[in-house]
Amino acid sequence: MRLENKVILITGSATGIGKAIAKRCVSEGARVIIHGLEADLCAETVAELGVDKAVAHVEDLTNEGCPQRLVDLALATFGQLDAVVNNAAMVSQGNIHTTDAAFFMKMMSVNALAPFLLTQAALPELTKTRGSVLNIGSVNAYSGEPNLLPYSISKGALMTLTRNLGDTLMRENGVRVNQINPGWVLTENEAKRKREHGLREDWYTDLPKVYAPAGRILWPEEIAAAAIFWLAEESGPISGQVMDLEQHPFIGRNPPKDSSTIPSK
Repeated sequence: MRLENKVILITGSATGIGKAIAKRCVSEGARVIIHGLEADLCAETVAELGVDKAVAHVEDLTNEGCPQRLVDLALATFGQLDAVVNNAAMVSQGNIHTTDAAFFMKMMSVNALAPFLLTQAALPELTKTRGSVLNIGSVNAYSGEPNLLPYSISKGALMTLTRNLGDTLMRENGVRVNQINPGWVLTENEAKRKREHGLREDWYTDLPKVYAPAGRILWPEEIAAAAIFWLAEESGPISGQVMDLEQHPFIGRNPPKDSSTIPSK
């Protein structure tokens, strides 16, 4: 019960990593604000968690005033706000040739500007509770896949936001800001995306060891387990930190270039 009596707002929490975090938060004693774009999925998640433990808000985060409406819902329903998890993200393919200004700006608005604006809106309440912000980034922030250029840029911006506010808000408001960067995670949306990319239905059951040393990729529940540390009091005054969550070192990795990674026949 590491989050007992805490109220936590989690964006993009009707599916995937966000839902896994919400479920783990409730199991640790918290009450949660569920957010998403699909009313049916949000309703299902609230029903699963319990109407006494969860409430939902369905709206695009980039709508003017949406961040404040989420904060107001937390206060109206549960009377306080102890943490914000900026998990919602737009994940779409794009490279230097296929990305236009509108697509680029939408990606930045959802993945970097919205977390900023929600943190800004929540700050007065988080200051009262000496709360925390946890940003869900991506290992793509360091460079990224060739066809995830705007997404990778947006996650790089989020990482800088985390470090900047993690320094400032801890000193000035007593509010911690940290980030976890998941690697390759088997969410519902990732499974669907890879099938759309031409992979077979069960593509995740037989992956090269260079991508999945464990023989599988990460599960949303494993990311959720790590998230609890940063939301709980046990992380103490630690702020402005970014932790990569992958099954191999990410920065500086240089896999072998032999028959163990390159087909020899």
